Amino acid sequence: MSKIRHDGSIIRTFGVTFHSSQTLQYSVFGWDQLIYAMEGVLAVQVSEGVWTLPAHRALWVPDGVEHSIHIAHSASMRSLYFRAGSIRHLPRRSSALNVSPLLRELISACIELGALSSRKPAHRRLAAVILDQMKTIPSVPLQLLMPKDPRAVAVAVYLRGNPAASLSQAAAHSGSSLRTLERLFESETRMPLGAWARRLRIQVALEFMASGSAVGEAAMRCGYNSPSAFISMFRRELGVTPGAYLGTSRQHTQTARARKRS
Repeated sequence: MSKIRHDGSIIRTFGVTFHSSQTLQYSVFGWDQLIYAMEGVLAVQVSEGVWTLPAHRALWVPDGVEHSIHIAHSASMRSLYFRAGSIRHLPRRSSALNVSPLLRELISACIELGALSSRKPAHRRLAAVILDQMKTIPSVPLQLLMPKDPRAVAVAVYLRGNPAASLSQAAAHSGSSLRTLERLFESETRMPLGAWARRLRIQVALEFMASGSAVGEAAMRCGYNSPSAFISMFRRELGVTPGAYLGTSRQHTQTARARKRS
């Protein structure tokens, strides 16, 4: 997507459901973007890193920031576009937002309308409520900073495609020593390589679980010998169990489905 015309709209929308793996390349000029998965999990990559978004999180991407959106399995993506700089309380960098049940319904209402016009008082009021609901949250552990050095990038790509691989296997794949890679990751991502790999496995495991995999299956596919070991690591990193974390996401989805049926 490239340019969106200024035609009196204060919010424009884009909604699509994917049923298979997809990667979308974006570069939007003149509009800030809110990216949200109504169902499933999205992985959004910007220059500084990758964000994993379950259904109770969204990503704020300011005007002009090139990014790609990866759907590992299936997902229902919803995007809102705001005139660049019109939301002054949000930063001019990519940031995570919490999606409350109210904000979720507001996003759905916008998608149904197609666009909110500055010429319609009801649309202006709806936009004001949406802006009031949009508040940033701490990035950890949704964001994973990406290294720049080609050797470290090779390891990052390998581990995403092979989350059960050991760090030694990843180092051998890159042709670099483990010590060199540890130094590169520490300097370029501000995280030790082991901690970076754990967070990556959380991101990949969330994608597996969002596609229907049980916790135990996701754990094994990410290299953990037992579900309990994976759950313990997940709780240390996020403060809750995988079931509790995804339960919030599924509760959002189930609530929306129930309202559609009523």
